[in-house]
Amino acid sequence: MNEKFIIQPANRLKRLPPYMFGELNRLKLEKRRQGIDIIDFGMGNPDQPTVHSAVRKLQEVIADSKTHRYSASKGIPHLLKAVSERYQRQYGVELNPNKEIIATIGSKEGISHLSLALLGPGESALIPSPAFPIHVWSVVLAGANVITIPMSSQMDHFLSDMSHIVENLWPKPKVMFLNFPHNPTTTVTTLDFFEEIVQYAKKKEIIVIHDFAYADITFDGYKAPSFLQAKGAKDVGVEFTSMSKSFNMAGWRCGFCVGNPEIINYLATIKGYYDYGIFTPIQVASIMALRGQAEEVERVAKVYQDRRDILIDSLSKIGWNTEKPKATMFAWIRIPEKYQNIGSFEFSKFLLEKAEVLVSPGIGFGETGEGYIRMSLVENSDRIKQAIRQIGRALEL
Repeated sequence: MNEKFIIQPANRLKRLPPYMFGELNRLKLEKRRQGIDIIDFGMGNPDQPTVHSAVRKLQEVIADSKTHRYSASKGIPHLLKAVSERYQRQYGVELNPNKEIIATIGSKEGISHLSLALLGPGESALIPSPAFPIHVWSVVLAGANVITIPMSSQMDHFLSDMSHIVENLWPKPKVMFLNFPHNPTTTVTTLDFFEEIVQYAKKKEIIVIHDFAYADITFDGYKAPSFLQAKGAKDVGVEFTSMSKSFNMAGWRCGFCVGNPEIINYLATIKGYYDYGIFTPIQVASIMALRGQAEEVERVAKVYQDRRDILIDSLSKIGWNTEKPKATMFAWIRIPEKYQNIGSFEFSKFLLEKAEVLVSPGIGFGETGEGYIRMSLVENSDRIKQAIRQIGRALEL
């Protein structure tokens, strides 16, 4: 008798929930196959072209066959030096390129491997909620436990909630994830907040991992501080940055982890077993972008600011009011009261079906995201206006 051979995944995969963003993308593609034009605010996938300096340099370097070989896993020296120079120029932070910087294949890969390097069964990490999914699931995949702290626009509330959680837990958390400007809520913070975090992390011996993906996507005169600007920050943690958003290099997959040399070394060790680093032409092109004109990055942020204004103003015209974010490429929007009872996932499916607009449900970022949707500023101005007209008709607002 032929019995079906059942292949079981590792237990770590069984800990992962169904990927609801994948379900919405499946429905979107199904509609597009039917010829329906879906206006997509779902994924934070930059639609603008990569900065010209990087593209030109890639075209030049890729013609040299010597650059087609395996690259340096930690990053080529000139790239690490360029990161160091940018931190000095923008934040007044000194970094040793040889010991305090490592290149990653995008910040998502770096965060995932750092969780493997720092966490294991019986250990735990503090994570603000709602959260960018990799912050949570990198910890889960490492076999460790997740302890959530509710996000708050009032940072003193966040600090007091964190303190209360830590004081009542045993064993205490080993790692704390932070992400400001925050995805998905767009919450921003100050250097004073980071100063308090560093003092608390030292006192409680908690490692800090700060995801600084939206460092340059800031509006209305607000400038996001680096965690490493706080006195003693390098004693307790590291910061991840990325070429994806500031330079429109999302598909190039180039990011960095900077800060505490021991943590950098742990990440380098585990990456040495997993990968051979970033393709050399991409690293050289990234140098050109990092050393380029500040106006290029400012132009990228200005496009998002203009789209933000159009989105929020258009929502206001149909009676759906929300505050303008000070940073990131997103808007975090509370679902209208009459639709709160169906939940953010069903509401997102409703908008996809009736308005032909894709958004991200808040529940996809954790339970505290329920009641909200996230809209990415990745469509042009005309399509943003068209989308809100379609939403207004669907919701009868």
